Amino acid sequence: MTETVADEVGTDEAGFIEPAPMEDDQTELFAGDRGLLDPEVRRVLVRLLQRRFLTAEKNRAQWKTLLEHQSVIESRLHDLFVRLVVDHDRGIAYKQQVRSGEVDVPILLRDDPYNRVETLVLVHLRTVYQHEASSGETSARIDLEDIEQGVLTFFDLDDNNLSRPQREIRDAVGRLASEGLIDEESTGRYRITPLVEVVLDNNRLAELTRWLAGDKLAGSKETRS
Repeated sequence: MTETVADEVGTDEAGFIEPAPMEDDQTELFAGDRGLLDPEVRRVLVRLLQRRFLTAEKNRAQWKTLLEHQSVIESRLHDLFVRLVVDHDRGIAYKQQVRSGEVDVPILLRDDPYNRVETLVLVHLRTVYQHEASSGETSARIDLEDIEQGVLTFFDLDDNNLSRPQREIRDAVGRLASEGLIDEESTGRYRITPLVEVVLDNNRLAELTRWLAGDKLAGSKETRS
């Protein structure tokens, strides 16, 4: 019996490969890592949490990863009471805060509303985009000067001081560009992206258009009085 065991040991030792110690395992991305997702999937998840939108046009690799792992990404977001919306037609993905009257939901995503000038610029861009789309155009472009002319009609310019409203309009344009609603193709020339339809749907556009018409009329009456 002893000789048999010795023979087996001798045979095993000939092909024996010493295992690597557990501390040399490289599956962790950082010390103490307990995450289960692949690095690419984690990056998409972080991107969705960091930014307002993820678009197929500008993030092709991450968009592909999102579609391939949509279920698990949705699961991680649902753990945070956040809903994932994927618009395949427009190639846009974004998150929404879950709100429920039945469940006590902690609010993770805080709304950062647009100010008045940003809203004016957004409505103008959305109107131009809608007009171009109804005319059969596949894309809509606009110059900064056109934006200013359209929005300045809502300002009281009796003092002939254009510098302040122009600065506010350009600041608003800068914010909308940073969010991806417009893409500056050349200096002062922008392409309006499909994101404007997501941010401002038809119902909201009609509501704001009525509000702005009343706001403009009120301003006109104040000027005449």
